[in-house]
Amino acid sequence: MELNFSSFNPLQIYHLMTQTIIPRPIAWVLTDSGHKNYNLAPFSYFTAVSSAPPLLMFSVGKKPNGEVKDTVRNLLENKRCVIHIASSHDANLVTNTAATLDHGESEVSLNNIDVVDFNGFPLPRVKQCTIAYGCELYETKELGDVPQTLVFVEIKTLFLDDQVVELDTKDRLKIHADKVSPLARLGAGDYAGITAPFAIARPD
Repeated sequence: MELNFSSFNPLQIYHLMTQTIIPRPIAWVLTDSGHKNYNLAPFSYFTAVSSAPPLLMFSVGKKPNGEVKDTVRNLLENKRCVIHIASSHDANLVTNTAATLDHGESEVSLNNIDVVDFNGFPLPRVKQCTIAYGCELYETKELGDVPQTLVFVEIKTLFLDDQVVELDTKDRLKIHADKVSPLARLGAGDYAGITAPFAIARPD
């Protein structure tokens, strides 16, 4: 089967892309809607961009009514967010936080999600997540007909749960992916975990 994208509308293309670019990591993004009223939403158009500066990027569409989503609105106003790597055990909770709410309604409060202080960063982090990035807004870029917002954030601090990290033989931090058990996004309503990690030596 060969598919010419010029034959499809944007929604059809979205479904084709999200079912074939798999698995995708999920950025579970916490922002402040004001007065410590925290928004928490998942985005699976998400990746690392560069190491110097240390940038992450996630892509955000609009609400069904065409309004800017709260994550983008809050970031433009407050310039900070916390990006979590959710566990596969939290798939239902992550899905629940994808619901469209009015600005100021908190997914954190509605879903009884525990947050704790993130040392050295002004926003809290989700307690149960073993990886969390404290980030500052670097740049946004609008593109497409809708348009879609590309959000670039710079990592300022990283939380790693002691249970998922150790020093290797070269005194480098090694993250145990199987202990993180990251949640991955597939197409439609499908998610996945990871299989047992395996190592392959790179050529010299």
